[in-house]
Amino acid sequence: MRKPLLASALLLAGLATASAQTATPNAGGASPATPVPGQPATMADNLRPTFVVQTPDDRVASKLIGTSVVNGANETIGQIADIVLDEKNAVKSWVIGVGGFLGLGSKYVAVDPSVVTLNRTDDKTLQARIDTTKDQLRAAPEYIYLGKEPPKGATPANPAGDPAQKP
Repeated sequence: MRKPLLASALLLAGLATASAQTATPNAGGASPATPVPGQPATMADNLRPTFVVQTPDDRVASKLIGTSVVNGANETIGQIADIVLDEKNAVKSWVIGVGGFLGLGSKYVAVDPSVVTLNRTDDKTLQARIDTTKDQLRAAPEYIYLGKEPPKGATPANPAGDPAQKP
């Protein structure tokens, strides 16, 4: 019996409060506020994202991964395996997969972006070019992705400087 009585009292108190709010004049005049039809929510112009359209000379990262890397003698010496960005979204390094067969046994080497040149061979195909040999890339230190175990026999990576192996 108490619960229905309490619920009724709360309902009446809510109705009295609502009617008192609609009876008070608005801040700008003596008449009550007129209801405004609903409108979709919008963002202020300064909060809108800037959208861009792809142009034919853009280089899309998804198309770069797997691109063959050739040297000055036009020999294929590896493939782009990954692209590392810094905190300002600039390319920090290109990770190149070297050696292996069909992706097995590959070693990952990170190279400075200034040593890699990207050229279009046609409207759809990009080619990466670097002035080095396959043997020099094989001799380079292995890029190890953070959070992964280093290869067997390798010295442990310095957490402050060396990256860890690819997932």
